[in-house]
Amino acid sequence: MSVDAEAARLESGAEGPDEPGWEVDPDDDWALAVVTTVGRQLKLRREASGMRAADFAVAAGYGEDLVYKIESGKRIPRPEYLDRADEVLGAGGLLAAMKEDVKKVRYPKKVRDLAQMEARAVEIGVYVCHSISGLLQTAEHAKAAFESRQPSYSRQEVERMVAARVARQAIFEKEPAPALGFVLEEGPLRRPLGGRMVWRAQLEHLLAVSELRNVTLQVMPTHCEVHPGLDGKIELLKFEDGTAVGRAEGAFNGRPTSEPRQLRILELRYGTIRAQALPPRESLAFIEQLLGET
Repeated sequence: MSVDAEAARLESGAEGPDEPGWEVDPDDDWALAVVTTVGRQLKLRREASGMRAADFAVAAGYGEDLVYKIESGKRIPRPEYLDRADEVLGAGGLLAAMKEDVKKVRYPKKVRDLAQMEARAVEIGVYVCHSISGLLQTAEHAKAAFESRQPSYSRQEVERMVAARVARQAIFEKEPAPALGFVLEEGPLRRPLGGRMVWRAQLEHLLAVSELRNVTLQVMPTHCEVHPGLDGKIELLKFEDGTAVGRAEGAFNGRPTSEPRQLRILELRYGTIRAQALPPRESLAFIEQLLGET
């Protein structure tokens, strides 16, 4: 299943028709503007047809409260909601066409920003300390990770974040393919997050991704006493025009940086981490060994 199909499955299958859709981040001005405009168009089309909100809710198969929230810009409508509204109101495809606008804001702003940078990058290097990189997670593994957070996320929040994480993995289908390098700690690879079947599927997915010619996967063994990544995650993204962006937990307030001196520091740390980790072939053999132990 493609990442787009998996994201669509996650988006469409977890909520009943009467449950609220995704909430709009009040600090995301662009998303607020888009969702408000879409809601206004839905309301105008409904009123032009002479249909009350209660009648539309019954005809479309959604709760009246959800209809009001979407039309007032307080909820992000799902694609199937727009399809159904188009059909019930006889909009001739005009309402369904707004799915493209909604698609751009269905994920949180910080995820959209990260996905946009990853989509432009020609080279990405990632070291993750306490988990498996989101770009490498299966949907089931990501779901288990989000559900483990405290305080707990709502079911709708978990669904939305999992779909966003899966959608980012479209980078593996990009042409021309960027160079992708990952260094993962041994500890998270041994943790059966989500249960044994989810754990096994995650290890199999890592082996499958590692077969891609543009992907380098390395494991940092726990017997390595010290290395420059103990403070947390490091990310380096390089672009076609020669610019770059980096971020590291525990450095520069954890904020993205494009300042040359700071980038050199991050590149030195990441390079040292890669040098201390197991080589790619030994890393894959290690993951295969773990898989055999499951």
